[in-house]
Amino acid sequence: MATKKDHHPAQPGNYSAPSTDLVGYFNGEQALAGFGCRAFYVALIPRAEANRIILANHYSRRIVANSYVHLGCWVDGVMRGVLQFGYALNPVAGAQKIVAGTEVDQYLELNRMWFDDIAPRNSESRALSYAFKFIKRACPRVAWVQSFADERCGGWGVVYQAANFLYLGHHKTSFYELDGETYHEMLLTTGRKGGGRGQYLRDNLDRATRRSLLQFRYIYLIKQGWLSRFKKTPLPFPKPGHPLPDRRRLRQSRPGVTTV
Repeated sequence: MATKKDHHPAQPGNYSAPSTDLVGYFNGEQALAGFGCRAFYVALIPRAEANRIILANHYSRRIVANSYVHLGCWVDGVMRGVLQFGYALNPVAGAQKIVAGTEVDQYLELNRMWFDDIAPRNSESRALSYAFKFIKRACPRVAWVQSFADERCGGWGVVYQAANFLYLGHHKTSFYELDGETYHEMLLTTGRKGGGRGQYLRDNLDRATRRSLLQFRYIYLIKQGWLSRFKKTPLPFPKPGHPLPDRRRLRQSRPGVTTV
């Protein structure tokens, strides 16, 4: 479990929810609590509460121990969603392959997001917008946020597209299905870090079904100037039923376009 570090957001203490239609920041007794208005806002919640909701409702039925920014989203006074941000699987080297010079406290990965089906349309993209405003002030060194969509999410990242993320391409990742659960291929090689799940997969690999899925990488720039650090040029958004955007074809059709 991640421990509290200097770049983690300070806990707000007791706070009152927004009481007007004016959209903005609101504070707790000790620190910044959230962003929004009385009809729709995001605010910090305890890790344990966020984990409980994700375990009960997220399609993966799994939490990510690396998360350290836990936000609830309230719609008309009722919590309808949860967002968890934290480190990526390979916190520094993986980030620097995408955005040059990124340190561990200068980016976040959206590890988990869940919204109740009865939440209003576009709640996810609105909550992401409010979450980024909160992060900009609560975690001032964070310059960008990464997230992934895969083929199990039919829109190929339509929520991220609506929230003004940039699309950085796709890759294939192998997953294993075993006894009704899904396991990332990384668990085969992580040894003790894979915990009991990794050991269970390795012990029962002969019964597991391997699937190869497309994963789509999206990045949201909190600090726009960091676009010049991108190691790859953003691509047009992918759309189901259409050919996937290809960086080589893009360069051929737009002479002079090079990778950053």
